[in-house]
Amino acid sequence: MSGIRPTGFLHLGNYFGAVKNYVRMQDEYDCFFMVADLHSLTTHPDTRELKQHVRRVLAENIACGLDPEKVALYCQSHVHETGELYLYLNMLAYKGELEKTPTFKEKVRLQPDNVNAGLLTYPVLQTADIIIHRAKLVPVGKDQEQHLEMARNFVNRFNHRYGEVFPEPFAFNFGETLAKVPSLDGSGKMSKSENQMATVYLSDDDDRIRKKIMGATTDQGPTKLNSPKSVYIENLFLLMRLFSDPTIVDQFEIEYNNCTVRYGDLKKQLAEDVVAFVRPIREKTNAILEDEKYLADIMEKGAEKARNSARQTMQLVREAIGLQYY
Repeated sequence: MSGIRPTGFLHLGNYFGAVKNYVRMQDEYDCFFMVADLHSLTTHPDTRELKQHVRRVLAENIACGLDPEKVALYCQSHVHETGELYLYLNMLAYKGELEKTPTFKEKVRLQPDNVNAGLLTYPVLQTADIIIHRAKLVPVGKDQEQHLEMARNFVNRFNHRYGEVFPEPFAFNFGETLAKVPSLDGSGKMSKSENQMATVYLSDDDDRIRKKIMGATTDQGPTKLNSPKSVYIENLFLLMRLFSDPTIVDQFEIEYNNCTVRYGDLKKQLAEDVVAFVRPIREKTNAILEDEKYLADIMEKGAEKARNSARQTMQLVREAIGLQYY
């Protein structure tokens, strides 16, 4: 089980950090993949564009290879049982531990005038999202490990107090390290909300991708043979390893090491390789978005799969807590 917030367009970091793993898992596991629209309300209370963003995230997931016939692809708000489980879990969560989470501290720093209770209890709702399906495997990156650790704490508290209902959830990446896609300005990872010219979105057209990559930060170039790469140049090579043919990457490595590399040529090559990767995803996404009935059917079918799973879990939860009075 995993989810993505509809707070902006998906980018290459989302693909390599999450969606690629989703597509791989769908052939081997029973999967529940969610558009986390309720989570988005903690930081984006203006919902005028929410429907549009939800539809785009769904379409982009499908365009990247997710098969709605194989997985439950649904909206978080369509599974009302999650809210009930969230309430029960809040009784097992403590203010002090929630205030210490790095994501809470960071969001408070970014939006000091909107420190709402939903922001504080974000990890509790995230736990409810996962364990409502009694999921064991969560395809997420390292940055979500603390939230998963908290989820395991809540699971263990519930099981200790009311009896064994939930398995502990763990991160799952097929034993491989997920690629972290660097920002084109060298300031960390690509982001939905930070510098948009340093992030390549799955919706970007060919010319916009070329413009962004040609504008990527570089240095003055190597002056000694086999010099170590600066952060900016290592980022470009990391991107090339994701998108370019290995022989091309090797050739630019040789040119870098013997001080003949031309960054303009490197960026042109990278830009064309990224364009070739993004174009079919963008075109398929746009085609899906034009078919409103298809997307509505996907949401309805996905919600029904998710609700069937959630209803079974909540029956067990109510029995365990002792809320079955007749």
